[in-house]
Amino acid sequence: MAMNAGEIEALIKEGIPGAEVRIQDLRGDGDHYAAYIVSAAFEGKSRVQQHQMVYQALQGKMGDELHALAIQTATPEDN
Repeated sequence: MAMNAGEIEALIKEGIPGAEVRIQDLRGDGDHYAAYIVSAAFEGKSRVQQHQMVYQALQGKMGDELHALAIQTATPEDN
């Protein structure tokens, strides 16, 4: 069963409190999404660490309920 954009956004916001999250359905098929996440929690972390935080927030749903997600992260200063 595929996830919708609202579910993805809610999981990320729950896992990274205070994050600004935008989700875009890339193909209109409910299966390929892009996520843009801005959070102060990313400060001092490498891009890989930032993306790992997002994957952790998704609670193992990546590759199962969530097929494809392009992730773009930034700190408030980068934004």
